[in-house]
Amino acid sequence: MSAALVHRGPDSFGEYVDGAVAIAARRLSIIDLETGDQPIANEDGTIHVVQNGELYNYRELRRDLERAGHRFRTSGDTEVLLHLYEEHGDTFAARLRGMFAVAIWDARRRRLVLARDRFGIKPLYYRDADGELSFASELRALPRGEIDLDALEAFLAFNSIPAPLTIFRDARKLPAGHLLVWEDGSVHLERFARPAPAVEAREDEEAELVEELRARLRDSVRAHLVSDVPVGVLLSGGVDSSLLAALAAEESSGPVRTFSIGFEERSFDELGDARRVAERYGTQHRELVLRPDAAHLLPALAEAFDEPFADSSALPTYLVCELAASDVKVALSGEGGDELFGGYYTYAADLLARRVGGLARAVRPLVERLPSSDSRASFDYRAKRFVRAAHLPPLERHHGWKEIFSAGARAELTGRASTLGPLELLHERYAETEGADWLARLQDLDLGVYLVDDLLVKTDRASMAHSLEARVPYLDTAVTNLALALPTRHKIRGLAKKVLLRKAAEPLLPHEIVHGKKRGFSIPAAAWLRGDLESFARETLSPERLRRQGFFRPAVVTRLIDDHVTGREDMSRQLWGLLAFTLWHEHHVERAPTSPRSGLLEGIAA
Repeated sequence: MSAALVHRGPDSFGEYVDGAVAIAARRLSIIDLETGDQPIANEDGTIHVVQNGELYNYRELRRDLERAGHRFRTSGDTEVLLHLYEEHGDTFAARLRGMFAVAIWDARRRRLVLARDRFGIKPLYYRDADGELSFASELRALPRGEIDLDALEAFLAFNSIPAPLTIFRDARKLPAGHLLVWEDGSVHLERFARPAPAVEAREDEEAELVEELRARLRDSVRAHLVSDVPVGVLLSGGVDSSLLAALAAEESSGPVRTFSIGFEERSFDELGDARRVAERYGTQHRELVLRPDAAHLLPALAEAFDEPFADSSALPTYLVCELAASDVKVALSGEGGDELFGGYYTYAADLLARRVGGLARAVRPLVERLPSSDSRASFDYRAKRFVRAAHLPPLERHHGWKEIFSAGARAELTGRASTLGPLELLHERYAETEGADWLARLQDLDLGVYLVDDLLVKTDRASMAHSLEARVPYLDTAVTNLALALPTRHKIRGLAKKVLLRKAAEPLLPHEIVHGKKRGFSIPAAAWLRGDLESFARETLSPERLRRQGFFRPAVVTRLIDDHVTGREDMSRQLWGLLAFTLWHEHHVERAPTSPRSGLLEGIAA
């Protein structure tokens, strides 16, 4: 199990065995390089801990624990977990500020406690089957089993698999903000943290909120820069990552390292914006322009992702992490900014739909005739999505903006009627925020599902494949406590998004970046699948291969490819999902999974 995760911690490895119980850790040395190897034991050797992650308040916690009489033998953050558990029991996790997946073995009580951070930044899988409990940071370290068809149904709807499901029937994800306790042969889960919209929104003057937000972001960035090795920034050229780069440059004693990836297609190339930020703050900046090489890249992504994963931005994220890993061990990334501050077009669409939902339904026949474009977030793509869902209730409408395969399309594709509708996975969380502001409730869905099971999975696997630790300063309670209390007017006004965040960024960034279009490490998938990737897609999704795997109807898939290539419809997200699943199945089911491989940048730089 440990060897399967060597890419997550190539610097050292340790294990502890107590009869039928064993825990192990791979280490990426970032803090306490000399004495921080794991597992770590308490003073009398009765409690052992392993963790993946970083605790940003470990120094304050350590001071409190030392005053309570606890003695420390190391100078890092992991040992704090032991003494915090001794002092506070299972409530220890609620006191942590940071990202973590933790396992504590309490030999005196023959008890295991697993914990995952409140935002789900770090992954934690477990399998409770055949009289054995096993757990790991990635699914590849656990025994494989039967494909969970409910999970496949969810994947086809979301292009990722939401917790607690995994692609295997016997394995589960520990949800964000939860503990798993194993005792006397039984397992139970409990929630220790639930970030949620504030009951009462902040009604301070806008200028005061702008200053407070900037100060909170600065505090978070300062905490996330704590490291005994160099830290960089993954810089896309958008306001979120640019603001992190600006604050990191102001908080660092030396030049910050920044990294960017661009593409030959003009509508997807944002290197110019990233370069402006790098020049303004004198960062040590590295960038690459790429061209597609499907046979090289997509199988490597399938190796790196232990579950089917079809967010196409994983490809540039994977490559920019490889670029960064050649210089640093830690990099800051901008995940969370859109969910917290209202950065998606879908939020503006939700606001608009409340006013014109009925009219949108009436003009749908005209909009459906619009030809398909290759541009990113093209007008025709967004218009079709809008008119198809604008008339629905809030939850269904919001899901409709982003749904990959509809229920009817899934049934046609698989020939199966699912027992679990993916919307059921959203309804429970949505019900928990009843009474809160309507937009805050939709943002909460994205914060707890899309962010956790798509964006953070992407960032974790893409970075750890190259032994790079990605840190996400927006997902720090210093920032989220304010963001979750903002009224709608400070997030969305008409078509303007991230209103307060942009105002906080104005003194620090060029105007064209603060008020420019949304940025991110995205790819021109639609154009590629009508060009260089078409033959690869037809070969990978050949009728022979699909019949061998037995999940999708070949004739339906061939029609999807034809519809996309001829321009009748933009099916790039659907096709990317089918490619991702088919390649994943080959790499993780039809043969034993291997460790992710680096070295992909060579040969694909334009």
